[in-house]
Amino acid sequence: MSKELTPDLCVIGAGAGGLSIASAAAAMGVPVVLIEKGAMGGDCLNAGCVPSKALLAAAHAAHRARSMGPLGVAAENVHVDFARVMAHVRASIGAIAPNDSESRYRAMGVQVIRAAARFVAPDKVEAGGFIIRARRFIVATGSAPIIPPIPGLEQIRLLTNESIFKLDALPAHLVILGAGAVGVEFAQAFARLGSRVTLIEKGRALAGEDEEFADVIVSALRRDGVDLREGADVLRAEATDSGFALHLQGGATIAGTHLLVATGRRPNVEGLGLDAAGVRQKSDGALVGPDLRTSNRRIYLVGDAAGGPQFTHAANYHAGLVLRATLFRLRARTADVPVPRVLFTDPELAVCGLDEAQARKRHGAIRVLRWPIAENDRARAEGAVTGHAKLLVARNERVLGAAIAGPGAGELIGMWQVAVSRGLRLRDMAGVVLPYPTLNEVAKRAAVTGFAPAATNRWLRALLGLLRKFG
Repeated sequence: MSKELTPDLCVIGAGAGGLSIASAAAAMGVPVVLIEKGAMGGDCLNAGCVPSKALLAAAHAAHRARSMGPLGVAAENVHVDFARVMAHVRASIGAIAPNDSESRYRAMGVQVIRAAARFVAPDKVEAGGFIIRARRFIVATGSAPIIPPIPGLEQIRLLTNESIFKLDALPAHLVILGAGAVGVEFAQAFARLGSRVTLIEKGRALAGEDEEFADVIVSALRRDGVDLREGADVLRAEATDSGFALHLQGGATIAGTHLLVATGRRPNVEGLGLDAAGVRQKSDGALVGPDLRTSNRRIYLVGDAAGGPQFTHAANYHAGLVLRATLFRLRARTADVPVPRVLFTDPELAVCGLDEAQARKRHGAIRVLRWPIAENDRARAEGAVTGHAKLLVARNERVLGAAIAGPGAGELIGMWQVAVSRGLRLRDMAGVVLPYPTLNEVAKRAAVTGFAPAATNRWLRALLGLLRKFG
């Protein structure tokens, strides 16, 4: 006989979004049940943000050591110990894991059930021998890799972001399918760690990014030795004695030792019994409104499960909206402006607000302001001068979007996200006093260029001439 629980909130999935909701609700004294069938912390901690950034840190360190000659520092015979790199990756996960642990959430007052969850009725979930009848349900189950339907791929031992961190030896030749953010980050990381890397993309690399910035990253990949094949369609795959072979349209064949699939992700909602819950669905997941509610008004989806931007900070943003709606009965809708994103390559690419095409479509005539990293004194001093900043400004001077390709771009984009989200104008940003010399000055210099036309205004010059006559 299953025991029945009746919390206010039942959260399915202990990743970024689910944990944020459970901890905040429990802190306010709201009864919460949290269900997780896998590892606490979800994809971000165990197979996404944390391990990938630890791997990238090691790769960037190796590259930096090899590239210090122009600074007068010689690091000869740079050696990468891949076993120690992976130990660093695991240590990074282990250091953060206590924050997401079952014991910590139980101490907060959250009832944690470590089992698979399944809706058995519109208002009931079954998990681990319990029936949970909650006032509201929040599905925060993340996403899963999409495996493309390539004939013969089932014969090959595939890697995804969920399994690549289990490697104990550096791949001799890593082939990556998909040149989106995940594929590009792994391509650069493994190339810098010493693997031969081939990156295959059916269309254009980083197709979702502004082409002028995608070109900056693609150029960096090629400098690092990545063999990027754009417009390459894989017709079939076959296992070989040394690994596998991919046969491309046009007759080319690529043989490798390890194959990483990074061709996208889908909401991880299979097996949840959403039909039994009366949730309307589409081909790639549940239908979700701008308030993150499904057709069953008791059930919300957040983060990757909602089919939105696949970022941890997007899941946390969704969590805040759902808490407003479920606990305080406040109207909560996802904003019309995209959440910021960062590609953690070298150089980094950070974007917030609208891109140029979106800005022109919504606002008509806009101003595009740019400034090169090479004109920044700090960047020059450190020998990292690749990239530029770009600002999109409406006719009323409101900042609509920003993009930065360059060192530390992920840190630099923060002030511009504030500008976009708060509707600040160009003069607000150009007037900010920033410490010198810092990389933050790059985008500010782009903002200052927006006032350059005023210097040639004949009325302004006449006024200045008049004022000079008065001493």
